[in-house]
Amino acid sequence: MLDQSMSRQDQFTTEDFISVEAELGAHNYKPLDVVIEKGEGVWVWDTEGNKYMDCLAAYSAVNQGHCHPKIREAMIEQSAKICLTSRAFRNDQLAFLYQELCDATNSHKVLPMNSGAEAVETAIKAVRKWGYAEKGVPDGKAEIIVCENNFHGRTISIVSFSTDETARDGFGPFVPGFKIVPFGDADALEAAITPNTVAFLVEPIQGEAGVMIPPAGYLTRVREICTKHNVQLILDEIQTGLGRTGKLLAEEHEGIEADLTLVGKALSGGFYPVSAVLSNSEVLGLLRPGEHGSTFGGNPLACAIARTALKVLLEEGMIDNAAKMGERFLKGLKEIKNNHIVEVRGRGLMLAVEFDPAAGGARQYCEALKENGILAKETHENIIRFAPPLVITEEEVDWALEKIKSALNA
Repeated sequence: MLDQSMSRQDQFTTEDFISVEAELGAHNYKPLDVVIEKGEGVWVWDTEGNKYMDCLAAYSAVNQGHCHPKIREAMIEQSAKICLTSRAFRNDQLAFLYQELCDATNSHKVLPMNSGAEAVETAIKAVRKWGYAEKGVPDGKAEIIVCENNFHGRTISIVSFSTDETARDGFGPFVPGFKIVPFGDADALEAAITPNTVAFLVEPIQGEAGVMIPPAGYLTRVREICTKHNVQLILDEIQTGLGRTGKLLAEEHEGIEADLTLVGKALSGGFYPVSAVLSNSEVLGLLRPGEHGSTFGGNPLACAIARTALKVLLEEGMIDNAAKMGERFLKGLKEIKNNHIVEVRGRGLMLAVEFDPAAGGARQYCEALKENGILAKETHENIIRFAPPLVITEEEVDWALEKIKSALNA
């Protein structure tokens, strides 16, 4: 049992927080040992009063910065009216969210959910339905093509097509109906397509894999292939979307449009779990009452928050700022001299530094960054991602680069 003296939060030390998590929580994460208490903009403070720049932005969920005042105001105002109706009844926020998302993204239909993984699951169900109803795929034979090193979530169906053994080990049996091809290889995609292929699901940039950017023209070629073979193109923009890469959606860098686009994370600015499937009418238009849903999906509180989160992204220049500050940040990272750095890459404020395995892993650098006032996270052992909120300024970028340079050269 826990020591009774640890029952009051105001008496907890950092070590107390860590020990309680270790004793009572599942060990499915390996966080840095910092206990965050509050945040504002690009900055967070721990329980001991230390200030850090957040260069992860909750995996791009807080693109608008921590505790954005307009989003907070919208949340408070709506929470005083009504938070949840379920979709058994209509609410006065959902229609506006539909309209504003469709206007911003050139979509025809929207299906709101909660988590990013739920958006992916929704898309999988929807394109299978389309394949059987419209393409004439025999029942139970629909195939979806995905990419190596993908990350689309951690549900059973999603880890069924993961190539990360950590995500799969001990969780079988797995869901059939998926094919895996190399990321960035359009010819491999075309070769894998059969008459039963209903969709290609891909991240425009692979975030969890370490900010892996495909060759120029890849998405354009993918769009052509999917159109040619009557295959639905699903772009998972849960991390890359909503301004992160310097465009509202990453697909805009090559001037294409997906058939289905998945957004989440920053759709609420970090205040509430909100995700959505944006689609052409051909796919989502097939769903009928009772075939898919969510108790919380499309609730009025979520809609009010998402509407304001989208509005501030568009009206406060955050997307253009991501492009400009991303260029500055990338240039500065490339100027850092460290013999263990293999590559620096990025687009907008989605950046990565990859180290030679001989360096001993990226975790040690993340620990050093923490001591220098920068919070970042390693991925795939040897890569650090840098993805601060899109409200970061020139002065803050330059400050971060000095701290990063110091930590990486220590």
